[in-house]
Amino acid sequence: MPSRSSARLAALTVAAVCSAAAAVQIVALPAPAHADSVRIHDIQGTTRISPFAGQKVTDVPGIVTATRTYGSSRGFWLQDPNPDNDPRTSEGVFVFTSSTPKVAVGDSVTVTGTVSEYVPGGTSSGNQSLTEITKPTITTVSTGNAVPAPVVIDAKSVQGAYTPAGDTAANGSVNGLTLQPSKYALDYYESLEGMNVQVENARVVTGTDHYSELWVTVKPHEHRSRRGGTVYGSYDSQNTGRLQIQSLGSTADFPKANVGDTLEGTTTGPLDFNQFGGYTLVASKLGTLRSGGLQRETTRKQSGRELAVATYNVENLDPSDNTFDKHASAIVNNLQSPDIVSLEEIQDNNGATDDGTVDASVTVNKLIDAIVAAGGPKYDWRSINPVNDQDGGEPGGNIRQVFLFNPERVSFVDRAGGDSTTAVGVTKVHGKAELTASPGRIDPTNAAWKDSRKPLAGEFVFHGKTVFVIANHLVSKGGDQALTSQYQPVTRSSEIQRHAQATEVNAFVKDILKVQKNANVIALGDMNDFEFSGTAKILEGDGELWSAIKSLPRSERYTYDYQGNEQVLDQILISPAIRRGGDFEYDSVHINSEFNDQISDHDPQVLRFHP
Repeated sequence: MPSRSSARLAALTVAAVCSAAAAVQIVALPAPAHADSVRIHDIQGTTRISPFAGQKVTDVPGIVTATRTYGSSRGFWLQDPNPDNDPRTSEGVFVFTSSTPKVAVGDSVTVTGTVSEYVPGGTSSGNQSLTEITKPTITTVSTGNAVPAPVVIDAKSVQGAYTPAGDTAANGSVNGLTLQPSKYALDYYESLEGMNVQVENARVVTGTDHYSELWVTVKPHEHRSRRGGTVYGSYDSQNTGRLQIQSLGSTADFPKANVGDTLEGTTTGPLDFNQFGGYTLVASKLGTLRSGGLQRETTRKQSGRELAVATYNVENLDPSDNTFDKHASAIVNNLQSPDIVSLEEIQDNNGATDDGTVDASVTVNKLIDAIVAAGGPKYDWRSINPVNDQDGGEPGGNIRQVFLFNPERVSFVDRAGGDSTTAVGVTKVHGKAELTASPGRIDPTNAAWKDSRKPLAGEFVFHGKTVFVIANHLVSKGGDQALTSQYQPVTRSSEIQRHAQATEVNAFVKDILKVQKNANVIALGDMNDFEFSGTAKILEGDGELWSAIKSLPRSERYTYDYQGNEQVLDQILISPAIRRGGDFEYDSVHINSEFNDQISDHDPQVLRFHP
């Protein structure tokens, strides 16, 4: 579940997913003999792949239910008003015209064309395909006909089981499996592909994004968060009620929704499938947005003897951005000026300009000045510049982690020797652990960190107590198969590198604890993985660390909202000395992930404890 990518912008035209764009491929299938007298349910069949794929079909009848007149995926949806009695076979199909269709909603037409299976994102993506009729010849029989009544999608119709396991003889693909819509949610949605569907009074579970999309749930009680979202709690407990909503109307008129808002009344349109979320209701009629009144959270101020440590992904912050004042306000007011703030995604002084610049002093000092202007402390900072273009992220941006710290509350132990390629170590001095360099990077030349951010380790002192802080930004989930993939269970290929990175971080923490078993150690940052994930288990090891977000109720464990799933990506892990007495407090401060006007896609996290 990666941060939003610029690659997506290139793959979209207007707000639509373009099934005919360069990112979309046709499944290569043989072209059998000409097929006559087939209806839409025959074309859709009882599996995900049409039995007529690659064939020409003649005079397929139906009523036009909606048209798409923009982008590269122009065409219309056709639905048979005389359905069969098989719940597995959809009665709707998309007719791809490539240019603006000349039909209107309510037209009764017949279509002659070739049945194709398009894979949004290309076959290498692992996505399911979308059945279409291409290269059509269209004959209008009559106009002004009633559109088939929409199928109501609700909590009763969508099953709790998400998907069957794929066919092992087909590399785990579900494509050839007979649909079981009364048993599996993905099968149910597939059985409605291309049909006119409807949701009623649907609660928003991911706010409106830059592409004029939002997500709702048709299961209001499914893993509901305290603030109205839907929490993603395990790989075995998928949230089946999630559904993406787009619009066939003007993007300017699309509602600006936050989590917990409601699309009141009915939202109606054809059920599409796209690269960026899977099954999507493309609305010809949108419900009316009713605000749920969601407000940004504010954590409490730490006491004089409490050390407050925070992590905050500021999403590719560079000097050209206009969000410095907002980030500063968030740190001062919502986070209550933590003593130490680990920042992720601080870019160099000229952002994405790829000219060899790696220094980020302009970026950091601009944020520090904005914090002072917002009424906060004059933070000091430490970081290590990366080697140019070696740490991943936006090309030319050279993102890195940065420690901000309030020198009136906490001191930083500067120890020379840390640079972009030298590994920090641990030594024993007077029976206590010390870093060989502070700040320093953990094993930066190790293959685990290829094209990824290297962890930044620092040594702090608070009221005479040493605290070791390790700032992380592990490799993203980019490249993982989508939850709606044709391959089930899905492959999470990014875990390979992330697990190697987690092993490195855990090994470094072990080195500290071998020298001083009661050391105060914090590993925090954008871990790009869930608190229940294999990555988290590796980080935690045999008790060297513990993810403190697990101290919260399950309904409050989230830092990020992706495709209707509120989930944990940002974590603060603590050593036994911090956890043992239970004298700590954790807060996931929800100021971004649930809102349509977010300044970052991550919520910051704060840990308060007595060293």
